[in-house]
Amino acid sequence: MAVRVDLNISLDGVAMPADPSPENPMGADWDRLVSDYVATRTFRQRVFDDTSGAGTTGVDDRYAADYFEGIGAEVMGAAMFGLHSFPDDPDWRGWWGEDPPFRVPVLVLTHRKRPPLAFDNGTRFEFVSAGIEDAVARAQDLAGGADVRVGGGLSTVRSALAADLVDRLHVAVRPVVLGRGGRLWDDLPGLDTRFTVTSEVAESGVVHVTFAR
Repeated sequence: MAVRVDLNISLDGVAMPADPSPENPMGADWDRLVSDYVATRTFRQRVFDDTSGAGTTGVDDRYAADYFEGIGAEVMGAAMFGLHSFPDDPDWRGWWGEDPPFRVPVLVLTHRKRPPLAFDNGTRFEFVSAGIEDAVARAQDLAGGADVRVGGGLSTVRSALAADLVDRLHVAVRPVVLGRGGRLWDDLPGLDTRFTVTSEVAESGVVHVTFAR
């Protein structure tokens, strides 16, 4: 059982683009970070339910497939679920509609009390006010021996890294410079010394860097 993180970042380390809005809740430059990931066959099938076989293959698609493999539970922040954008909507069920791509228990970190949400595909959102250490421990209990993913957002991932809870961090570094936004690496000095670091360049130019115990 491992605790895993997968993120898309820019050359200057931005993982959360600036200027989120109702029209662009992930920030104005989000597409610039994730376009190669979204273009993969795996993403199109798992998130868009596109079974046509369309989408890119190769290195990016292999990492996209790895993202979904072997996960038994997930931890995410309130913003990733959408509670910051829809704080007063009791019927809000997340960004993903009625077929969320997780298919495992998901712990959403929030101080807002909400009943759990269960979906037919095995996804079950549970809303908890625990700290990151307790949330990861709870996710490990739910994962049934499989891995736990800390999915985001950025502050949740940084908290897990700062607490040294992460066994494998994969970042897909897209060759763009955003210049502003939330940066992954700030205030995490010496992070690389905890891990063995490897890298691989995809056909798209994305550099996949993996930090593993």
